[in-house]
Amino acid sequence: MSERGPADDEAARPFVAPCRSLPATAPLGWIRKGWIDVRRAPRQSLAYGVVIALLSWAVTGIALRFGNYWAVLVLLSGFVFVAPVLALGLYSISRQLESGLEPSLARCFGEQRRGLGTAMVFALALLVVFLVWARAGSMVHVFFPVEAEPDWTQIATFLAIGSAVGSVFALLTFAFSAFSLPMICDRDADAVTAVVTSVNAVLRNKAAMAVWVALIVTLTAIGFATALVGLAVTIPLLGHATWHGYRETVDASAWPANGPAADRKAG
Repeated sequence: MSERGPADDEAARPFVAPCRSLPATAPLGWIRKGWIDVRRAPRQSLAYGVVIALLSWAVTGIALRFGNYWAVLVLLSGFVFVAPVLALGLYSISRQLESGLEPSLARCFGEQRRGLGTAMVFALALLVVFLVWARAGSMVHVFFPVEAEPDWTQIATFLAIGSAVGSVFALLTFAFSAFSLPMICDRDADAVTAVVTSVNAVLRNKAAMAVWVALIVTLTAIGFATALVGLAVTIPLLGHATWHGYRETVDASAWPANGPAADRKAG
């Protein structure tokens, strides 16, 4: 009998992880499970949330000190590009809870080191998208009315153009990152496979993803409306919910596990 080696297993894997069909209301269940995780690991979850809120304050302060209100708008709009990477630790906390472990920030950092290379490739891609978006945002600024008292038509045109440009970049980023980083955190998968899997899952569950986007926008807006203080709670909630969304949507069992599952197997 011939033995299958790692190379054989890798060759047998599909190019994209299979995904399940979801009802439109599925994201509501993710939010509920995410809130349960926040309550089960409040110190670890809120620690991440506070750090993200502080970073947001720092970015805003720097932009106001050396730039202008337009720079603040562009940088805060770019929040959507960096939030998925910042949530890596939250995915790890949810997985530790799922595995019956006591959540540990040290274990979070250890798991992030395992997939650091792949995560950095993805983060670099998001950085490029963010820089392109920032450049596009500065170009859109030329449409801002220069009159002392612009009428509502001019303002509406400017806002419509800016919103359209921002929406294109935001939707692309959402499709790329909806499930890719949780998969990278969970499995020994490369960035291309994770991104293609994420895009495939989004396209196959458009109704559920529309609800998910609405929830993300609403909770993020609440965080911004509270002078960024609310981000300390809404970001952990969304991070944990994203993990549960990935687990319900993507079947990545063909790839080797990282983290607690891998540790138990090795032991």
